[in-house]
Amino acid sequence: METVSPADLGAELGERATLVHFSTAFCQPCRATRRILGEVAEMVAGVRHVEVDAESSLDLVRRLGVESTPTVFVLDASGRVLKRASGLPRKADVIAVLGRTVSHETDAT
Repeated sequence: METVSPADLGAELGERATLVHFSTAFCQPCRATRRILGEVAEMVAGVRHVEVDAESSLDLVRRLGVESTPTVFVLDASGRVLKRASGLPRKADVIAVLGRTVSHETDAT
């Protein structure tokens, strides 16, 4: 299972989960993705949204196999990739994935 570190992102991970959003400057759906993920991160405690400029992070793009923008990864608290999706995410889907991620974390404690 792939792991992403704070050094890879240039940002700290969320306490419970991190939404990593790969974008490019001219990507129209990336703007809506930024808004959706930002709103979800504000709604769910311990979740952080990190946007990564794909053109400036080519090593990470290649490592994770990002082929288009927007591409979103859901990481757990330790940076393990739990889910990935390409295209504009639906807010309800992101919340559902986080709900499963956070509930698994709670079950383990």
